[in-house]
Amino acid sequence: MVIGMVDTLTKKLTKAEFWAITDAADITYELIDGAAVAKMSPKYFHAKSTIHLVRILDRWSDGRGRLGIEWAVDLNDNFTPVPDLIYISFDRLPATWHENTACPVAPELAIEIISHG
Repeated sequence: MVIGMVDTLTKKLTKAEFWAITDAADITYELIDGAAVAKMSPKYFHAKSTIHLVRILDRWSDGRGRLGIEWAVDLNDNFTPVPDLIYISFDRLPATWHENTACPVAPELAIEIISHG
């Protein structure tokens, strides 16, 4: 595992290498410019903000689309962000889609809560 992380300093990770690292880790990573970057662990105010936003967006999105909390978004070979919250309409990702993978389309809304400190 450490070798894979050291390798990211010299070459960009492939999607397969990125998913191998993240699937085996207890830490949430984002793929940014081909490198696995660990996300900061949320604190109380961040978590509380997430809860409030989920309540609002869940009511609004009912029947329109789906919400994701820290759901990876597979945008391209070098960029797989993990926003705090995302919304994807059923027009963009049909209600019949039920895969346990990263979100395969760009969301209409992505929220990253910036915590102080």
